[in-house]
Amino acid sequence: MTERIPPTPAASPWVEIDGRAAGAQDLVPVLAGYGHFTAMQVRGGRVRGLRRHLERLDGASRELFAAGLDGERVRAHVRHALDGAGRADASVRVNVFQPVDEPGGPVAVVVAVRPPAAMPPGPYRVKSVPYQRPAAHLKHVGGFGQAYFGRQVAAEGYDEALLVGPDGEIAEGAITNIGFVAANAVVWPQAPHLRGITLQVLEEALDGAGIAQSRRPLRLADVDRYDGAFLINSRGTALISRIDGTPVPTTAELLPRIGELYASVPWDVI
Repeated sequence: MTERIPPTPAASPWVEIDGRAAGAQDLVPVLAGYGHFTAMQVRGGRVRGLRRHLERLDGASRELFAAGLDGERVRAHVRHALDGAGRADASVRVNVFQPVDEPGGPVAVVVAVRPPAAMPPGPYRVKSVPYQRPAAHLKHVGGFGQAYFGRQVAAEGYDEALLVGPDGEIAEGAITNIGFVAANAVVWPQAPHLRGITLQVLEEALDGAGIAQSRRPLRLADVDRYDGAFLINSRGTALISRIDGTPVPTTAELLPRIGELYASVPWDVI
Protein backbone atom coordinates (compact mmCIF):
# COMPACT_ATOMS: atom_id res chain seq x y z
CA MET A 1 0.00 0.00 0.00
CA THR A 2 1.25 3.47 -0.80
CA GLU A 3 1.64 6.13 1.85
CA ARG A 4 -1.55 8.13 2.20
CA ILE A 5 -1.38 11.76 1.15
CA PRO A 6 -0.27 13.88 2.78
CA PRO A 7 2.14 12.41 5.31
CA THR A 8 2.28 14.48 8.48
CA PRO A 9 5.56 16.41 8.69
CA ALA A 10 7.51 15.51 11.81
CA ALA A 11 8.90 18.97 12.44
CA SER A 12 6.82 21.66 14.13
CA PRO A 13 5.96 24.55 11.83
CA TRP A 14 7.41 28.03 12.10
CA VAL A 15 4.39 30.34 12.24
CA GLU A 16 4.19 34.08 11.72
CA ILE A 17 1.22 36.42 11.71
CA ASP A 18 1.52 39.62 9.72
CA GLY A 19 5.29 39.29 9.66
CA ARG A 20 5.98 38.55 13.34
CA ALA A 21 6.40 35.31 15.24
CA ALA A 22 2.97 34.11 16.36
CA GLY A 23 2.23 33.22 19.96
CA ALA A 24 -0.65 31.01 21.05
CA GLN A 25 -2.84 34.01 21.88
CA ASP A 26 -2.26 35.50 18.43
CA LEU A 27 -3.75 32.42 16.82
CA VAL A 28 -6.96 32.25 18.86
CA PRO A 29 -8.99 34.05 16.14
CA VAL A 30 -7.99 31.34 13.67
CA LEU A 31 -9.98 28.86 15.76
CA ALA A 32 -13.20 30.57 14.70
CA GLY A 33 -13.01 28.42 11.58
CA TYR A 34 -13.87 31.12 9.06
CA GLY A 35 -11.17 31.91 6.56
CA HIS A 36 -9.28 30.65 3.56
CA PHE A 37 -5.77 29.60 2.61
CA THR A 38 -3.39 28.48 -0.07
CA ALA A 39 -0.65 25.84 0.14
CA MET A 40 2.53 25.74 -1.88
CA GLN A 41 5.83 23.97 -2.24
CA VAL A 42 8.83 26.30 -2.20
CA ARG A 43 12.22 25.39 -3.62
CA GLY A 44 15.12 27.82 -3.50
CA GLY A 45 12.74 30.63 -2.55
CA ARG A 46 10.59 29.96 -5.63
CA VAL A 47 7.13 28.52 -6.19
CA ARG A 48 5.19 27.34 -9.21
CA GLY A 49 2.13 29.38 -10.12
CA LEU A 50 2.85 32.26 -7.74
CA ARG A 51 0.55 34.67 -9.57
CA ARG A 52 -2.30 32.21 -9.25
CA HIS A 53 -1.70 31.77 -5.52
CA LEU A 54 -1.85 35.54 -5.04
CA GLU A 55 -4.98 35.84 -7.18
CA ARG A 56 -6.62 33.05 -5.18
CA LEU A 57 -5.91 34.81 -1.87
CA ASP A 58 -7.09 38.19 -3.13
CA GLY A 59 -10.29 36.83 -4.69
CA ALA A 60 -11.26 34.75 -1.67
CA SER A 61 -10.57 37.69 0.67
CA ARG A 62 -12.88 39.87 -1.38
CA GLU A 63 -15.60 37.22 -1.33
CA LEU A 64 -15.35 36.30 2.35
CA PHE A 65 -14.33 39.61 3.91
CA ALA A 66 -15.16 42.26 1.30
CA ALA A 67 -11.51 43.30 1.51
CA GLY A 68 -8.80 42.64 -1.04
CA LEU A 69 -5.36 41.29 -0.18
CA ASP A 70 -2.33 42.86 -1.83
CA GLY A 71 -0.04 40.32 -3.42
CA GLU A 72 3.13 42.19 -2.46
CA ARG A 73 2.08 42.04 1.16
CA VAL A 74 1.69 38.26 0.91
CA ARG A 75 5.05 37.85 -0.80
CA ALA A 76 6.78 39.92 1.88
CA HIS A 77 5.21 37.85 4.67
CA VAL A 78 6.17 34.57 3.01
CA ARG A 79 9.77 35.70 2.46
CA HIS A 80 9.99 36.87 6.07
CA ALA A 81 8.65 33.58 7.40
CA LEU A 82 11.04 31.56 5.24
CA ASP A 83 13.92 33.61 6.62
CA GLY A 84 12.63 33.14 10.17
CA ALA A 85 12.42 29.39 9.67
CA GLY A 86 15.83 29.33 8.03
CA ARG A 87 14.48 27.54 4.96
CA ALA A 88 14.73 28.14 1.24
CA ASP A 89 12.97 24.82 0.55
CA ALA A 90 9.69 24.37 2.40
CA SER A 91 6.01 23.54 2.50
CA VAL A 92 4.24 26.86 3.03
CA ARG A 93 0.64 27.50 3.98
CA VAL A 94 -0.82 31.01 3.94
CA ASN A 95 -4.00 31.40 5.98
CA VAL A 96 -6.16 34.52 5.85
CA PHE A 97 -8.71 35.50 8.48
CA GLN A 98 -10.37 38.58 9.93
CA PRO A 99 -9.88 39.22 13.65
CA VAL A 100 -13.16 38.50 15.44
CA ASP A 101 -12.97 41.76 17.37
CA GLU A 102 -12.57 43.76 14.15
CA PRO A 103 -15.48 42.79 11.88
CA GLY A 104 -15.07 44.65 8.65
CA GLY A 105 -11.47 45.44 9.51
CA PRO A 106 -8.27 44.45 7.70
CA VAL A 107 -7.50 40.80 7.19
CA ALA A 108 -4.61 39.08 8.94
CA VAL A 109 -2.11 36.82 7.18
CA VAL A 110 -0.70 33.73 8.88
CA VAL A 111 2.24 31.96 7.26
CA ALA A 112 3.23 28.47 8.42
CA VAL A 113 6.53 27.01 7.21
CA ARG A 114 7.25 23.28 7.38
CA PRO A 115 9.84 21.01 5.78
CA PRO A 116 9.45 20.48 2.03
CA ALA A 117 7.34 17.57 0.85
CA ALA A 118 6.75 15.65 -2.37
CA MET A 119 3.94 13.47 -3.65
CA PRO A 120 4.69 9.94 -2.40
CA PRO A 121 5.16 7.48 -5.25
CA GLY A 122 1.96 5.83 -6.47
CA PRO A 123 -0.02 4.43 -8.02
CA TYR A 124 -2.87 5.18 -5.64
CA ARG A 125 -5.92 3.28 -4.57
CA VAL A 126 -8.85 5.67 -4.23
CA LYS A 127 -12.21 5.15 -2.56
CA SER A 128 -15.32 7.21 -3.31
CA VAL A 129 -17.24 8.84 -0.46
CA PRO A 130 -20.64 10.61 -0.47
CA TYR A 131 -19.46 14.15 0.18
CA GLN A 132 -19.03 17.45 -1.63
CA ARG A 133 -17.39 20.50 -0.12
CA PRO A 134 -19.59 23.54 0.54
CA ALA A 135 -18.51 26.58 -1.49
CA ALA A 136 -16.26 24.20 -3.40
CA HIS A 137 -14.70 26.98 -5.49
CA LEU A 138 -12.97 28.33 -2.35
CA LYS A 139 -9.98 26.84 -0.57
CA HIS A 140 -11.58 27.52 2.77
CA VAL A 141 -10.71 26.31 6.26
CA GLY A 142 -12.83 23.88 8.24
CA GLY A 143 -12.35 20.74 6.17
CA PHE A 144 -13.87 18.37 8.73
CA GLY A 145 -15.69 16.31 6.11
CA GLN A 146 -12.54 15.81 4.06
CA ALA A 147 -10.51 14.84 7.12
CA TYR A 148 -13.25 12.52 8.39
CA PHE A 149 -13.57 10.62 5.14
CA GLY A 150 -9.82 10.69 4.57
CA ARG A 151 -9.30 8.85 7.84
CA GLN A 152 -12.10 6.42 7.05
CA VAL A 153 -10.69 5.37 3.69
CA ALA A 154 -7.13 5.21 5.07
CA ALA A 155 -8.34 2.76 7.72
CA GLU A 156 -9.65 0.60 4.88
CA GLY A 157 -6.29 0.60 3.11
CA TYR A 158 -6.94 3.33 0.53
CA ASP A 159 -4.68 6.27 -0.22
CA GLU A 160 -7.17 9.07 -0.92
CA ALA A 161 -10.89 9.79 -0.68
CA LEU A 162 -12.77 10.71 -3.83
CA LEU A 163 -15.63 13.14 -3.24
CA VAL A 164 -18.77 12.33 -5.23
CA GLY A 165 -22.34 13.60 -5.43
CA PRO A 166 -25.50 11.59 -4.70
CA ASP A 167 -25.67 10.44 -8.32
CA GLY A 168 -22.09 9.20 -8.29
CA GLU A 169 -20.71 12.24 -10.11
CA ILE A 170 -17.00 12.72 -9.34
CA ALA A 171 -15.90 16.15 -8.13
CA GLU A 172 -12.40 16.03 -6.59
CA GLY A 173 -10.20 14.25 -4.11
CA ALA A 174 -10.21 15.14 -0.42
CA ILE A 175 -6.95 17.09 -0.85
CA THR A 176 -6.38 16.66 -4.56
CA ASN A 177 -7.83 17.30 -7.99
CA ILE A 178 -8.47 14.35 -10.27
CA GLY A 179 -8.17 14.04 -14.01
CA PHE A 180 -8.85 11.25 -16.48
CA VAL A 181 -7.19 10.27 -19.74
CA ALA A 182 -9.22 9.36 -22.82
CA ALA A 183 -6.91 8.39 -25.71
CA ASN A 184 -4.66 11.43 -26.14
CA ALA A 185 -6.81 13.91 -24.23
CA VAL A 186 -7.36 14.92 -20.60
CA VAL A 187 -10.86 15.05 -19.13
CA TRP A 188 -11.59 17.07 -15.98
CA PRO A 189 -14.68 16.80 -13.77
CA GLN A 190 -17.50 19.21 -14.35
CA ALA A 191 -19.01 18.90 -10.85
CA PRO A 192 -18.30 21.78 -8.42
CA HIS A 193 -14.71 21.55 -7.21
CA LEU A 194 -11.72 23.64 -6.28
CA ARG A 195 -9.64 24.58 -9.29
CA GLY A 196 -6.34 23.92 -7.58
CA ILE A 197 -3.24 25.89 -8.47
CA THR A 198 -1.54 22.77 -9.79
CA LEU A 199 -4.60 22.09 -11.95
CA GLN A 200 -4.46 25.64 -13.36
CA VAL A 201 -0.72 25.40 -14.02
CA LEU A 202 -1.12 22.01 -15.65
CA GLU A 203 -4.01 23.20 -17.84
CA GLU A 204 -1.76 25.89 -19.28
CA ALA A 205 1.09 23.43 -19.81
CA LEU A 206 -1.23 20.98 -21.58
CA ASP A 207 -2.51 23.75 -23.83
CA GLY A 208 1.06 24.74 -24.64
CA ALA A 209 1.84 21.15 -25.61
CA GLY A 210 -1.23 20.94 -27.85
CA ILE A 211 -2.93 18.30 -25.69
CA ALA A 212 -6.72 18.46 -25.83
CA GLN A 213 -8.71 19.04 -22.63
CA SER A 214 -12.41 19.00 -21.82
CA ARG A 215 -14.80 19.10 -18.89
CA ARG A 216 -17.74 16.78 -18.61
CA PRO A 217 -19.79 14.94 -15.99
CA LEU A 218 -17.64 12.05 -14.76
CA ARG A 219 -19.44 9.25 -12.92
CA LEU A 220 -18.21 6.27 -11.00
CA ALA A 221 -20.17 3.99 -13.33
CA ASP A 222 -18.05 5.22 -16.25
CA VAL A 223 -14.58 4.86 -14.73
CA ASP A 224 -13.78 1.73 -16.74
CA ARG A 225 -14.28 3.66 -20.00
CA TYR A 226 -11.15 5.73 -19.46
CA ASP A 227 -7.54 4.89 -20.28
CA GLY A 228 -6.13 6.22 -17.02
CA ALA A 229 -6.54 8.65 -14.15
CA PHE A 230 -4.29 10.79 -11.99
CA LEU A 231 -4.24 12.95 -8.87
CA ILE A 232 -2.59 16.35 -8.50
CA ASN A 233 -1.93 18.86 -5.75
CA SER A 234 0.86 21.22 -4.73
CA ARG A 235 3.11 18.24 -4.07
CA GLY A 236 2.96 16.97 -7.64
CA THR A 237 1.20 14.29 -9.68
CA ALA A 238 0.44 10.60 -9.12
CA LEU A 239 -1.23 7.80 -11.04
CA ILE A 240 -4.38 6.03 -9.87
CA SER A 241 -4.53 2.24 -10.14
CA ARG A 242 -7.96 1.59 -8.62
CA ILE A 243 -11.16 3.50 -7.85
CA ASP A 244 -13.29 1.51 -5.41
CA GLY A 245 -13.30 -1.99 -6.90
CA THR A 246 -12.52 -0.90 -10.45
CA PRO A 247 -8.95 -1.27 -11.78
CA VAL A 248 -7.67 1.80 -13.63
CA PRO A 249 -5.02 1.37 -16.36
CA THR A 250 -1.65 2.98 -15.63
CA THR A 251 0.05 2.41 -18.98
CA ALA A 252 -1.55 5.07 -21.18
CA GLU A 253 1.12 6.95 -23.14
CA LEU A 254 -0.19 10.33 -22.02
CA LEU A 255 0.12 9.64 -18.27
CA PRO A 256 3.90 10.09 -17.90
CA ARG A 257 3.71 13.10 -20.21
CA ILE A 258 1.38 14.82 -17.73
CA GLY A 259 3.93 14.48 -14.95
CA GLU A 260 6.74 15.65 -17.23
CA LEU A 261 4.81 18.73 -18.31
CA TYR A 262 4.12 19.75 -14.73
CA ALA A 263 7.75 19.17 -13.77
CA SER A 264 8.85 21.44 -16.64
CA VAL A 265 6.86 24.46 -15.39
CA PRO A 266 9.26 27.19 -14.24
CA TRP A 267 9.39 28.33 -10.61
CA ASP A 268 8.60 31.98 -9.75
CA VAL A 269 10.65 34.06 -7.31
CA ILE A 270 8.60 34.88 -4.22
